[in-house]
Amino acid sequence: MSRLTVNDRPVQFQMDPQTPLLWALRDAANLTGTKYGCGVGDCGACMVLVDGEALRSCLITLAEAEGRFVTTIEGLSRDRSHPVQQTLVAEQAIQCGFCTPGMVLSTVALLADNPHPRDDEIRHGLEGNICRCTG
Repeated sequence: MSRLTVNDRPVQFQMDPQTPLLWALRDAANLTGTKYGCGVGDCGACMVLVDGEALRSCLITLAEAEGRFVTTIEGLSRDRSHPVQQTLVAEQAIQCGFCTPGMVLSTVALLADNPHPRDDEIRHGLEGNICRCTG
């Protein structure tokens, strides 16, 4: 049994400890904002915050998440009121929405580390997040 905190709530997953965190979140916790894109860590669709760090949940096992704090897009803001979400909406930066959770969580992690990033730091912080609509 894997124990971790998801969106500020203690959770126990009765799944194989080698199960990717992505599938535990989607299938067992019904947190479907975390998307399956590629399964190999290239697209960023499955991004979550683990202890505040943006990580690809398809590459982390439940065993590796044991005892850690995980935040999904649902835990960031239930009503989409987080400033990063509001900014993307205001700037009309959302198309189909598939990549949006990963981009939002990557941006949140970037701004937590660097509240005033330069353009090159923003590009670096969002590397590995692929938008299916624009490439």
